[in-house]
Amino acid sequence: MLVSLEQILESRDVRQQTQRQLMREYPDKTLICMTVVMPGSEKRNKQSLIVANAGKQELEKIFKDKIIYSQANDLQTGYEFYLIVNLNYLEAKTICCNIEENHPLGRLFDIDVFDSSGVPVMREEVGFAKRKCLICENEARFCMRNFTHTQEEIQQHINQLINSYTSNSNT
Repeated sequence: MLVSLEQILESRDVRQQTQRQLMREYPDKTLICMTVVMPGSEKRNKQSLIVANAGKQELEKIFKDKIIYSQANDLQTGYEFYLIVNLNYLEAKTICCNIEENHPLGRLFDIDVFDSSGVPVMREEVGFAKRKCLICENEARFCMRNFTHTQEEIQQHINQLINSYTSNSNT
């Protein structure tokens, strides 16, 4: 199902409300929010669900003894996974950056970690470089802003990552 820009923006607003609510409910804990990098207007499909499940499983495995609360939302506008963990936000961000860098589908996970005031922790704060483009070595935001790659190129690369992952795992 295709979703409109208006639906995506509305979903982002609801996600931010959920994040604020969770931070109010767990004020001394760390909030982690994972979404799936899926360009285009189809945010929920077989490919995105493979990525979402892989990311959720990896986060649950890594943070297993630190998880206080978890919530998964499988929406037409994209998959969301929230974790409240009993861990310092800088440590949690370091772990999440390692997942993004080292998991076979990590480039397709967008894992945000929030500090105690609700501000997302930047990768650079824990010694990681800004995210690279899926296709080339440029900074991802540079390629997004400049439309360096076509939607087809990006989708083809995403499909290759997912096909490689599924052929090498029991998914």
